[in-house]
Amino acid sequence: MLKFLKLSVFALLLFSCNKKQDEFVLTKTHPNLILTTKSVADIKSKLGTVPVFDETLKKSKEEVDLAISKGIEVPAPKDMAGGYTHTQHKLNYANMQKAGVLFQLLGDEKYAIFIKDMLFAYAKLFPTFDRHPVIRSYARGKFFWQCLNDSNWLVFTSQAYDCIYDWLSKEETAYLNKNLFRPYADFLSVKNPKYFNRVHNHSTWGNVAVGMIGLVMDDEELINRSLYGLDKKDVDLNEKDNDGGFIYDKDGKAGFLANVDSPFSPDGFYTEGPYYQRYAMYPFLIFAEALQNKKPELKIFEYKNGVLIKAVNALLNLTDADGEFFPLNDGQKGMSYFTPSLISAVDIAYYYGNQDPRLLSVAKKQGDVQLDATGLKVALALKEGKEKPFIKESMELSDGANGDEGGIGILRFNNEEETLALVFKYAAQGLSHGHYDKLSFSLYENGDEVLQDYGLSRFVNVEQKNGGGYLKENKTYAKHTIAHNTVVQNETSHFNYDFATGSKYHPEKYLFDISNPNFQIASAKEQNAYPGTEMHRTMIMVKDEDLQKPFIIDISKIKSNQKNQYDFPYHYFGQIISTSFAYQTPNVLKPLGDKYGYNHVWNEGLGVANSESIQFTWLDKRRFYTITSATNKNDEIIFARSGANDSKFNLRKDPSIIIRKKNTQNTVYASIIESHGTYDPVKEVAANAYSNFTKIEVLLDTEKYTAVKFYFKQQKEKTIILSNLNNEGNLQHTLNINGKNYSWKGAYYYK
Repeated sequence: MLKFLKLSVFALLLFSCNKKQDEFVLTKTHPNLILTTKSVADIKSKLGTVPVFDETLKKSKEEVDLAISKGIEVPAPKDMAGGYTHTQHKLNYANMQKAGVLFQLLGDEKYAIFIKDMLFAYAKLFPTFDRHPVIRSYARGKFFWQCLNDSNWLVFTSQAYDCIYDWLSKEETAYLNKNLFRPYADFLSVKNPKYFNRVHNHSTWGNVAVGMIGLVMDDEELINRSLYGLDKKDVDLNEKDNDGGFIYDKDGKAGFLANVDSPFSPDGFYTEGPYYQRYAMYPFLIFAEALQNKKPELKIFEYKNGVLIKAVNALLNLTDADGEFFPLNDGQKGMSYFTPSLISAVDIAYYYGNQDPRLLSVAKKQGDVQLDATGLKVALALKEGKEKPFIKESMELSDGANGDEGGIGILRFNNEEETLALVFKYAAQGLSHGHYDKLSFSLYENGDEVLQDYGLSRFVNVEQKNGGGYLKENKTYAKHTIAHNTVVQNETSHFNYDFATGSKYHPEKYLFDISNPNFQIASAKEQNAYPGTEMHRTMIMVKDEDLQKPFIIDISKIKSNQKNQYDFPYHYFGQIISTSFAYQTPNVLKPLGDKYGYNHVWNEGLGVANSESIQFTWLDKRRFYTITSATNKNDEIIFARSGANDSKFNLRKDPSIIIRKKNTQNTVYASIIESHGTYDPVKEVAANAYSNFTKIEVLLDTEKYTAVKFYFKQQKEKTIILSNLNNEGNLQHTLNINGKNYSWKGAYYYK
């Protein structure tokens, strides 16, 4: 009976069309990009029987019907991101794309008419002005303030155009091709070579926009331009853009294929970081689907050993327990795999990959599918209950085109609903969206940030905040080293905050071993962030049999050719509960420094360790956390908070604790980080509010070995020894420390 009711509802939906599907006869070759004549017929035969697909189609119909009722609106461009004209043009391309799908699947001509009228309005407006009036971008667009958004428009609109191409008369398509689409493709490419011939997510959108419309129009010149970039004779190879990107990749290539080759590692990690990988996955995969449908001989999903499918898996693993992407490099917090670009990516990866049933569980949570063959396949599989949980495991993702430019190490603990995730960053610069934070890390518990990466300084599409664009504080604070959980030398950011220098170098992985789930270790070295200084950081997630939750061992060995000041910040959230050291708070707040991000950090309190081990406990989201750190007695402890010199309140007011070592040449920072208790505000009860540890000390630090010992409250102690120069797993080590002999095989000792 329920199935009959669902069919009846969908029958009404079909009968509501103004023109029956059988009156529209597909006699030619379109659509042939995302939808195809074959997939349309297959989808139509199953409408009303596939719940997730039907519900997505219903929502799209409601949205487009509302847009049609409001009428065609194509305003002259005026605003930056978030403004009225910008938002209207975004709505237009999104609604056109959906209308094209509705026309093909429901056969109602009103959707084709809506697209046609919109396109002719754009064709009339297009030649009336040269570029967008807001002069803010290195590549100003037509209908938008930057070519990037114009490329968004063309990627989506190409799909709509494909869906009505054979419905339009030859005269109409000839007019649109000549007066709108070919000029638009030329504008985004030959008239903007700095934008188009570049390795960057911007250029990926540009390449795909030109390629998609080229596929619709069967324009081989545009298709080749998209795949391989502009001819070198048309581009100034020495020209750089304002954003720090570069023309051509390291091998002198450009175009879509170069943007697959260069930024993606063999593991599918995208060097700009997960926030921009999420953004770029839509053009990467939607164009790949179009190429697979129209030019299967390219075997695009096999390109670079199937890296585009691998990239979806990598991206899903770069999320916390709530599906939100880790904000590495420029990344807005809160962005998650519920974004439409990931709905498309998951469906396409499932269809063209190996039908990984774990992807279905993500699709089920997303609740929508792409309205094409890939979405139908996912919806059918969900109907049949084929999904399996997508459990995020510990893993390493290499960076660099060949996987040899460092990477990201993710250490995880999963215990039913309790999760812990440590994200250790030893990756390359990340192109223009990269931050200066070598060997930094962040820590998550149950999807909540414990020790944070600041992310970007931007209110995306909020017009009041710099037109929705990046705020100046992104370059004066968020990208700087002090905004991250890693060592800062002499109050100067890594690579002296110089993009060209940072792009030359990357950390080197030293060790990554997750074979023992109770002792997971990641270690990497950085030798170029500060000339004459080597940083070697090792992070370990330990699940001890006597403790409910794992704890983190954090050891940073610093070796330099001169004495320096070292600052080691931990960026936390919540309220300070207790400290083992005395401190004073100032009567007048002053910034910590005058540049490299220090100018945006308030000095809220200052203490001296006065001990060989200190403890700092705080409460956040009803959980207690403690950092236990080995110190020298004269180490300074600074309580800091972002927000200084921020007259427009663009920065969050986030706290941090900084361990400062002055006039020091070689040193070791060693800490235990733990989550150990909870607070119930209803019962007003604190459970396990005190640390499980009493102290931590550095036993030995030489060129070859670093040894650290820590003590539990339960009268238990552990020693860890790291081999600093040799990471071979079968090498035998023997060492005497304070009269005690230690013998072990491999890169580390723990007992």
